[in-house]
Amino acid sequence: MRPNRHNVGRVFNEVPELYDRVRPGYPAELFADLGAVTGMGERSSVLEVGCGTGQATRSLAALGCSVTALEPGPDLAAIARQRIASFRNVEVETSTFEEWDNRGRHFDALVAASSWHWVDPSIGWQRAHDVLRPGGWMVLLGHVVVRLPGEPEVYAETADLHERFCPGNPDWGHPPLEEDVRGTDEGWGLVDDPGGLFGPTIVRWYPTVQWFDGDGFADLLRSQSLYRRLDRDVREPLLDAVAERIRTRMGDRASRRYLSVLRVGQRAQ
Repeated sequence: MRPNRHNVGRVFNEVPELYDRVRPGYPAELFADLGAVTGMGERSSVLEVGCGTGQATRSLAALGCSVTALEPGPDLAAIARQRIASFRNVEVETSTFEEWDNRGRHFDALVAASSWHWVDPSIGWQRAHDVLRPGGWMVLLGHVVVRLPGEPEVYAETADLHERFCPGNPDWGHPPLEEDVRGTDEGWGLVDDPGGLFGPTIVRWYPTVQWFDGDGFADLLRSQSLYRRLDRDVREPLLDAVAERIRTRMGDRASRRYLSVLRVGQRAQ
């Protein structure tokens, strides 16, 4: 079941500083490719949906684009404003995309970085089409957690802990292999399909990795919606046990591997 989208801002807004510190950013190569594919630059206007603390926002601004960034969580939006204060071409507005007043504005690109799955698809895709200029670009950025064959991986080492503290959770499971994910290079990924509103997608993958000690990895999990939705009296003992397991079984050093992904499609006329 999809979580209630109206609660999403509150879920991440509970831990804005932690979210800003531990969540992965996006590689510079991705934004270089985005600029090359779309032609985005100093004269381009971008609407960013769900900017969080501004991780992708800063890279979009560095391309020279004029960015209007939406973020429903007020504390997250406040950090984003601090992070992009040196850029004169960025404005952060506190709103969901569905409820946002565009005041007649239209954009050359709409960018959603790890956020489009929180947007109501019955509203989002059509509204994205409507706020883009003819020939504008729909851009989804994201991260897929993956594993490499034979490499120690945290969930494999802690599956028993997850079942002990929260048995039967349908979201528990091992990350897919990187090579399997690379084969899923069509369409818009796991979000609902937009139908004929946008043309064929261009999909590119970028391997990235974060390294943590046990406490750091537990903090990463604390920043994620899957764990934030757990009751505190379940979440905190579970994550304390995960941190201890990383210290004792993994030498207090654990990787989190991702394939960052760029999905780009042009607005159909």
